Amino acid sequence: MAEIALALEQALERRRTQGEAGRTTSRVLACGAGWRIADVMCTSGPQDRPFEEQHTHYAIAIVLAGSFQYRSPTGRVLMTPGSLMLGRPGQCFECGHEHAEGDRCVSFWYAPDYFERLVADAGHGTHAHPGIPRIPPLRVLAPVVAQATASVMGTGEVSWNELGVELAVHTVSAAAGVSPSHRAPANAEARVTRLVRRIDRWPDAPFTLDTMSRDAGVSPYHFLRTFERLTGVTPHQYILRARLRQAALALTSREDTILDIALQCGFGDVSNFNRTFRAEFGRSPRAYRLGSRERR
Repeated sequence: MAEIALALEQALERRRTQGEAGRTTSRVLACGAGWRIADVMCTSGPQDRPFEEQHTHYAIAIVLAGSFQYRSPTGRVLMTPGSLMLGRPGQCFECGHEHAEGDRCVSFWYAPDYFERLVADAGHGTHAHPGIPRIPPLRVLAPVVAQATASVMGTGEVSWNELGVELAVHTVSAAAGVSPSHRAPANAEARVTRLVRRIDRWPDAPFTLDTMSRDAGVSPYHFLRTFERLTGVTPHQYILRARLRQAALALTSREDTILDIALQCGFGDVSNFNRTFRAEFGRSPRAYRLGSRERR
């Protein structure tokens, strides 16, 4: 989304102007007994060497902008906006930017006993952290992702503690239905990376399967299969959720009419927008906007 990606673009431009190496900066948003949440910005690119790191806590990071490769003992995946990066204590991992520069995430870190108590109280067992590296953009997690995005942007008001609890429980529940990730050739990953960045920059553009596959230089069948293998969702689902996240942020940050927001976000008519938005977030655009104002 253009709004959430603006700070990332500015940081990347500063790095290019000053000739600096890519780096990661973290701004703590909230913390408490057993948990911490931060806005994390990375300006690394293909020219920067990835370094192996180690998770010290249970980690769930919502990707807000950009993209990167995430490698851990649970697999290697392409991280894109709307997806969740997962990690657990003691797990080594590596993040790299082989095909494009920069990313921005809101990261939730949980102390082991705190996280395990949360998921146990929710009926998932004491060691229920999923053994997968990523959860793709899914409808069940859309409301939490949208709330976190709006709060990072300063257009929403949320209890970070409550949001962290919701995220942990919903993540463990959603992970049960996520299939293991599959690798794809590097050239295919590069093509998909370029495309998802274009979608997140201009989600209202008229993307179609034919035009996207033609741009990628492959048949529609192979493009569809490769895109889903790398992102975890189909191109249609990815585009739809990118547009809905943009619309949710616009509803909390702008005074435009709902019709204007629907059209600006790539929806052809307001009735289709209302129906799709309600299916994704569980309430109408009007109710979503009113709820955001009440929380503020």
